[in-house]
Amino acid sequence: MADLLLTTGESFEGYEVTEYLGFVVGQAVYQSKFIKGIAADVMGDSDQDLDDLNDCDEEVKNSLIKSAKEKDANAIIGIQMRYAELASGSFAVIMTGTAVKIKKKELIIPNVYKELFVTNYYVRLVPRPVKVIVDGSRDEVNLSVWFYNYNLDDINAVRADVELTNIYDEKLVMKGVDLVFDKGNVSLIKSDFVDCGLSVNDIKLLKDAKVIINKYVTPRGIFACNDTPVNVSMTTRRLEALKAKRGIDAVEKYRTDGMIWTCNCGHVNEAGNEECIVCGRKQDDMKVTTKFDYEKMIEEMRDKEYVNEIKDVLMGYIKEIDNKYRIQLLEIMESGQMYEKTRGNMKESVIEKVEKVFEDN
Repeated sequence: MADLLLTTGESFEGYEVTEYLGFVVGQAVYQSKFIKGIAADVMGDSDQDLDDLNDCDEEVKNSLIKSAKEKDANAIIGIQMRYAELASGSFAVIMTGTAVKIKKKELIIPNVYKELFVTNYYVRLVPRPVKVIVDGSRDEVNLSVWFYNYNLDDINAVRADVELTNIYDEKLVMKGVDLVFDKGNVSLIKSDFVDCGLSVNDIKLLKDAKVIINKYVTPRGIFACNDTPVNVSMTTRRLEALKAKRGIDAVEKYRTDGMIWTCNCGHVNEAGNEECIVCGRKQDDMKVTTKFDYEKMIEEMRDKEYVNEIKDVLMGYIKEIDNKYRIQLLEIMESGQMYEKTRGNMKESVIEKVEKVFEDN
């Protein structure tokens, strides 16, 4: 009959109380000669006495359970037992508790999700990996890779090595991951999720992703990719700013020496090409609109050690800088000098903020 969960405590591990149904009582009355007979022979500890006592407990417990079932309960909490001597010389055994409804707690899987821009790229017209998604909201941690598809080829699958790096600079390399696509003939193709064997805590620590393509499949056949990818040279923050401004496939800042020019996609074009032969970007659209060459100033700042020296570099260029930037830059220097007194060297932080002023405008 004991198909309800019973406890002297107030809860069950792994369950939650959904409804309190009220106080319940189980009891049984025994003649005095029955109790006295057991008590007289306790020192003997006979098996028969123990069986009789167990029968008493079972009878009272069944009475309690019956009372709880009448309330449509599936558990009883706070169970207590006591004995009372009646006027007739008989004894009552009383068991009390609270009838409740309980249900198993649902396993809540933390919703941990991270997007990482890929920090390497191919200069040839192969599917370009641009983003890795790591999703821990399911029973297992899964991974998806997005590719930029310049040729609009119908990409069925890509086999690649995926290298993830955490904040400790520890690398996890997944070899020969097969990535398949529901729709592979658009400019941005997104692979189905695949199990990557990480834990949710691993996801929180990730900072970087690289993807090395082994081969890919289209309706025209299987194509090997033996190229060595190029590593992105800029910081993650600068890469994010560039992509926000120039597109998800952007990996390099535009630059030219008059003979050649480097596109945002990383391809080096001859000076006579007005458009990039890989991605189609127009050279004129990528040229810096401001007259001030801030990158030259940044390079000089990198040669300095402390913020007060970086500020001296800024002051050497201040007259060339547009008025709308000057106050922001001076505030960055002031703040950097103040924090450097208490937090140590602020060089990298200050230079990043200076870059951001120009890149976001």
